[in-house]
Amino acid sequence: MRKTSKTRSSLLAAATLALALTLSGCGGAQGAAEEPDAAATSSTPEAGGTLTVASPYPVESLDPHGPLGASSGTSFAAQAIFNRLVRVSPEGEVIPDLATEWTASEDAKEWTFTLRDATFSDGSPVTSADVAGSFERVLELGGPVSGNFAGVTIEATDDSTVVFTAANPEAALLGKLSLFFVTKGDVTEDSFTSPVGAGPFAVESFAPGEQMVLKPNEKFFGDVPILDELVVRNIPEVSSRVAALQAGEIQATWNLPDDQVPAIRDAGITVETIPATSVITMWFNSGRDALGSAEVRRALWQAIDFPTIISALFPQTGSPADSVVASAILGHAPQSPVEHDPDAAKAALEDAGFDFSQRLELQFSGADWRQFTAAVASDLNAIGVQAEAVEKESAVFTEDLLAMRWDINFQALSTPTFDAATNLGRLYTCAAGRNGYCNPELDELLAAAGSSSDLAVREAAYADAIEIIWDDAVGMYPMFMEIPYAWVDGVQGIELSGSFLPDFRGASVR
Repeated sequence: MRKTSKTRSSLLAAATLALALTLSGCGGAQGAAEEPDAAATSSTPEAGGTLTVASPYPVESLDPHGPLGASSGTSFAAQAIFNRLVRVSPEGEVIPDLATEWTASEDAKEWTFTLRDATFSDGSPVTSADVAGSFERVLELGGPVSGNFAGVTIEATDDSTVVFTAANPEAALLGKLSLFFVTKGDVTEDSFTSPVGAGPFAVESFAPGEQMVLKPNEKFFGDVPILDELVVRNIPEVSSRVAALQAGEIQATWNLPDDQVPAIRDAGITVETIPATSVITMWFNSGRDALGSAEVRRALWQAIDFPTIISALFPQTGSPADSVVASAILGHAPQSPVEHDPDAAKAALEDAGFDFSQRLELQFSGADWRQFTAAVASDLNAIGVQAEAVEKESAVFTEDLLAMRWDINFQALSTPTFDAATNLGRLYTCAAGRNGYCNPELDELLAAAGSSSDLAVREAAYADAIEIIWDDAVGMYPMFMEIPYAWVDGVQGIELSGSFLPDFRGASVR
């Protein structure tokens, strides 16, 4: 298995090299396959077989452009079925996918991509018209990913070339495009019951929220998966997932709680933990009158004993966060911790005129987080704040999240591009309207960070932006994470992901 742990300095060096290449017009690497890790190829894999895995997050939709496009379940399915122009390796490097090379203008406003010869699973060629149609559909639908591409247009200049033009300099566009999946250019909403893609797998069957069965796409331009089938089951309950793993009903799963890992290892099952690109993020809905004041939001954060919650529930895989993005992310800037002081928190709420009779809904999705959110609500209740953790199904959670039907929103917010532009520039601007917070000064900093090709300028702008987000308590940012992956003997070649999105294209099972 591939285990990744890269220092911040080496990630910045890689980012510097990538920017230097693109902005000088040298383009990306030419699509050569990466050397496999020795640990992943300790014995020769055998072709064939069915690998059954359990995802902790349901796959509710196969439409990567729709309202669930940024959900973990849909993103996981999309990377198996479709392609991107470029993708990000587990080490944080931008590598070719459908594009073999790319160049950027000196001002980073115009990006040109050359496509490889690729074929959809139905035998039709992938053309620049498909890329352009897919991108235009992203903008038209206005899903969660579309916020990365404000002011960006696309033109198919010939069958194998597309040009993106941004209204303002977009130095971070390359990484953002790793979240953009290419489908056939003329798809409709009905196309995704059994979608056609050019990725390593094709869909054999799909029952939303229950099970997805994939088979190798024999027309894939890269190494065709050697599995006969990849079966992805949704088993949200942790105890059921662990029992299925120990009984051999599934061969792999991930995102397991700390208290389950010892028993799994005792059963002879391999467990490997890697750093996540995620930060546990608990936004406040600043658009609500009760939460519109930074003083109130900071006081609520101060009321919660996060260090104790983390040490009790995640002693091995959790650690207190010091920023709104993980330490490996370009733009990470450490902040001073918010000290737990319930008496001071209650006094600050009283001074701010907080209405203790109102109820605050803390929405979350996923059985893995029930204890964590319950503990947060309990600490708020202890100072007289009426808070309730409300669990919602994935689709309902996402719908309510986008519609701002919540007071506090819990999510493990990942940055799969290893660049803060993906989340900060997309989610914290006034125009985004994703958490009810609006600060023109923050908008200016995020615009400056996203447009400059100078990494020092970008880091300085992100540091100032993160300080504002942290001090104004746009949300609470309590925990950095590590992700445990588990698999039985005989499984090889899973590419582990710090963004909860393991890649099974190279997997085998004996």
